[in-house]
Amino acid sequence: MKIAVAGTGYVGLSMACLLAQHNSVKAVDIVPEKVELINSKKSPIVDKEIEEYLATKNLDLVATTDGNSAYKEADLVIISTPTNYDETKNYFDTSSVEAVIQQVIAVNPDAIMIVKSTVPVGFTEDVRQRYSCDNILFSPEFLREGRALYDNLYPSRIIVGVPVKNARLHKAAETFAGLLMEGALKSDIEVRYMNPTEAEAVKLFANTYLALRVSFFNELDTYAAIRGLDTKSIIEGVGLDPRIGSHYNNPSFGYGGYCLPKDTKQLLANYNDVPQNIISAIVAANSTRKDFIADQIISRKPKVVGIYRLTMKAGSDNFRQSSIQGVMKRIKAKGIEVVIYEPTMKQDDFFNSRVIRDIDTFKTICDVILANRYNDDLADVLDKVYTRDLYFRD
Repeated sequence: MKIAVAGTGYVGLSMACLLAQHNSVKAVDIVPEKVELINSKKSPIVDKEIEEYLATKNLDLVATTDGNSAYKEADLVIISTPTNYDETKNYFDTSSVEAVIQQVIAVNPDAIMIVKSTVPVGFTEDVRQRYSCDNILFSPEFLREGRALYDNLYPSRIIVGVPVKNARLHKAAETFAGLLMEGALKSDIEVRYMNPTEAEAVKLFANTYLALRVSFFNELDTYAAIRGLDTKSIIEGVGLDPRIGSHYNNPSFGYGGYCLPKDTKQLLANYNDVPQNIISAIVAANSTRKDFIADQIISRKPKVVGIYRLTMKAGSDNFRQSSIQGVMKRIKAKGIEVVIYEPTMKQDDFFNSRVIRDIDTFKTICDVILANRYNDDLADVLDKVYTRDLYFRD
């Protein structure tokens, strides 16, 4: 089958690698440098499995900047372009998704489009009506940054949003799910078909629950820190209840990354005129946590505060919306100098803070070092390190 994938971020490139094992895939991106890397069998993003598959697997995959050509020949077009949250409009910016939809309609109106980008609840039905197009499905992704292809190879579930009474589209949805299962290494994968609007809601509610869990254990940690209690003992005692468990319980500087901050805000916006208390509290809790972390650092009266890595976690090169940035801004607002150790950055400053690439220089000049996640790089300066990472894992 001929497949085009629009966008080569974590979602798009992992999809392209998964499907190119058994299908002809063209990956479309507007950045020529990313296209060149993919065609050279190198990954433009940090992801162990993507890097391995591009380098060692016999993938039928070609990257291109020519969307028209890729979409014109495709049976399926997977749309995985960015949908950043617009704080002014309280809404995802879906313009990149809609641009691809319009482009596909213009060059290949018979192609089946599957939206993988995260969108507001009701988006798919809205664009189906506005563009008079009956070929659009929605399939949420449940991927971790840095492990995106792994999570496609071993998916927790496959969900395809399709108008349940539309037999033609339901067949297309089954075909798409079959392609995902064919490329996966896991067997007995749970597959669910539901209306697109419900599928969109699954994505936002799933991520908001994860943000809730992060916020809960962070607030537990805040309480323990202020009261002088042992956070780890409390967390482990709570987690022994099998209904709660010991997963997703490691305190941090707040939830961050590309998905959780924007997805929680979008879900809250979707609650307009719907009674709620918890969803708004989840959004507010993240800001409160950053205030607490910043206050803990400011109270030490340091002259120079070091930020150890802007990335959210090990094995990722993505620092969009990382929680440590919010803490950093609060500290700088008090006139304290902030420097950053981030070896992946090419520029010499980040929001007017100096970027240092030499770890020894970084450790020497800092009075306090903030590390959202601990690394052995810091083992010799533990007296300077401030972290809430109890388990030394993501």
